[in-house]
Amino acid sequence: MITWTVANQKGGVGKTTTVITLAGLLAQQGKRVLLVDTDPHASLTAYLGFDVDTLHGSLYELFQKPNLSDSELRKSIYATDFENLSLIPSSMALATLDKALGSREGMGLILKRLIERLKDEYDYVLIDCPPVLGVMMVNALAASQRVLVPVQTEFLALKGLERMVKTFHIMQRSCPDPLRYTVVPTMYDKRTRASLTSLKSLLDQHPLHAWNSVIPIDTKFRDASLKHMPPSFYLRKCRGVFAYETLLNYLQRLNDKAGML
Repeated sequence: MITWTVANQKGGVGKTTTVITLAGLLAQQGKRVLLVDTDPHASLTAYLGFDVDTLHGSLYELFQKPNLSDSELRKSIYATDFENLSLIPSSMALATLDKALGSREGMGLILKRLIERLKDEYDYVLIDCPPVLGVMMVNALAASQRVLVPVQTEFLALKGLERMVKTFHIMQRSCPDPLRYTVVPTMYDKRTRASLTSLKSLLDQHPLHAWNSVIPIDTKFRDASLKHMPPSFYLRKCRGVFAYETLLNYLQRLNDKAGML
């Protein structure tokens, strides 16, 4: 099972779009995909048409019970309307966990342990993160084999990337395994000087970690979200989906190389 976390300490850079588009493409490859929404704002959960106020279980309940049974774990996993895609939804109550779990031993590994119990049931796990460094982001980073960092190609987003890289360095001190991450330039508009300049800076400053292509601005992403559909299910032949397909192929090659090391 392969686990990717999508994270950035800046909002509005395309995290949820990245998660749902990659997940849709993987599902269409026949891969069994589990989505995990760790953001109390529940954007990914809402994207897929779920109302958090009516759900009988969520990620919050899984964090509340240290000795969770298999049946209790599965009660918080929901089938979606799309073949091969399942979801552990978010809840606004996740925002309270920093205070509730801040002093609990092993609090940063709860999600990793939950996911490991599902390793025979899914091929991929994709985790959507809140834009805040706290219990949920720490859990998501600790659970992943690779972190994807979407970065909008504009100046302020590059400053957010600096904070994210500092977080990686801090976490690496307590992680036995190398923390692998890939920076993904998003919302690229080749017509603007800001996008061109920001992309050059990003590639120059992060040559070892930045994907050397881009996710362009594409209104089809917005249209797909209105239909609560992964973009590749909504319209496979659009430039945004094609860009994510290129990214997925790149990530799968990286995973193959890492497996050979």
